[in-house]
Amino acid sequence: MGHLDHATFGWLTPALSYAMACVGAALGLRCTVRALDATGRSRRNWLLTAASAIGTGIWTMHFVAMLGFGVTGTDIRFDVPLTILSLVVAMAVVGVGVFAVGYGRDRVRSLLVGGLTTGVGVASMHYLGMAALRLHGDVRFDPLLVGVSVLIAVVAATAALWAALNIHSPAAVAVASLVMGAAVSSMHYTGMFAVRVDVAPSGASLPGATVMQFIFPLAVGLGSYLFITSAFVALSPTAKERAAYASAGRLTEPDDRAVDVAPPGFRAAQTARTPAN
Repeated sequence: MGHLDHATFGWLTPALSYAMACVGAALGLRCTVRALDATGRSRRNWLLTAASAIGTGIWTMHFVAMLGFGVTGTDIRFDVPLTILSLVVAMAVVGVGVFAVGYGRDRVRSLLVGGLTTGVGVASMHYLGMAALRLHGDVRFDPLLVGVSVLIAVVAATAALWAALNIHSPAAVAVASLVMGAAVSSMHYTGMFAVRVDVAPSGASLPGATVMQFIFPLAVGLGSYLFITSAFVALSPTAKERAAYASAGRLTEPDDRAVDVAPPGFRAAQTARTPAN
């Protein structure tokens, strides 16, 4: 069995992957909070942004962590279509969970359905990403650790959605994002510790792309998307702020519909009594 190294670059990749998980969680939570305060098309758009943020953050966390994954005795490649499919699955299934919470009338049931769906989606993304792995040998998984990783994903997703429903202050969202990032990272590394590789040394070339050819540029691009979207959300006024601005505008604007209630002849009499300069 080949020796697996989960941090070939030291603490750089685990720390960076954790940061990406936190950014995605924070952005997703803020967008979900905005969605719950909105209606109609605005709510839908905020929920779509939340799903893309959480899905992108989790996917980026996974593959940034995979930058530090190595197996002695074999090179590693990634199947490009499967890797992209894992990203699509992450955003789509997380979207189902987020919309269940955003539009559900029964909050408890919506939370349970959304948490289960989102957690299974996160786990599916992880193991689809692992299925995209190409190396000289056979990859096996410890069933017990796989089950634990899925359970962590479901609990983490449920906790994140609960936070979106119940936590609204920016400071509380920041704390919840740090916890969510830790939970997602724990799920990832639990799943990685479940991996067993039986190396079969070979001189044949492996199909797929290297991590630097494909994963790194895509991760950087998605990471940039997260940071740009974070800036947009931070600068975008909330529903309460927009209402306050509109109210302030109405108070300062002259009212053309004002009615003159002075008795007939009052204005003319006042004018006549006014001495000329």
